[in-house]
Amino acid sequence: MTMTRRNLFSFLAAAGLSAKVPAASAAAPGTPAIEPLRLTDAQWRQRLDPQQYAVLRQEATERAGTSALNHEKRKGRYICAGCDLPLFESQHKFDSGTGWPSFHTPIAGALGTKTDFKLLLPRTEYHCARCEGHQGHVFDDGPRPTGKRYCNNGVALKFVPEAA
Repeated sequence: MTMTRRNLFSFLAAAGLSAKVPAASAAAPGTPAIEPLRLTDAQWRQRLDPQQYAVLRQEATERAGTSALNHEKRKGRYICAGCDLPLFESQHKFDSGTGWPSFHTPIAGALGTKTDFKLLLPRTEYHCARCEGHQGHVFDDGPRPTGKRYCNNGVALKFVPEAA
């Protein structure tokens, strides 16, 4: 059998794995390219605490309701805990009632996506465009203006308050 892209994706899906599929809107026109951050597994383990490593590098999910960022109301930016790339602005955060920090709009070019088949049905996983650290999943049940809910693992983010 000849290995085709379709065969590869079918195999990965059957194995419970996911395949990286570039996002159509990974970088808005005119958005500067983001220089990738590539580290060895040992370097990631040294850089991240065990929970951050599990989420960002192994695509784990933190327990719902455990992140202090759920209750963060200050103005500022949410940045990737793996590489400090700004991912979301505070004005785009909303209370989704899910137990995870949720946003309706990411910063242009900050995220990439791939299709995730871990729960058998396809979901859209998103990750940091710089370090490819797993952030969470995006759903079509969010508020206006996008109708999207970027459901993020709090441990995968750091909050940087706006300067006073």
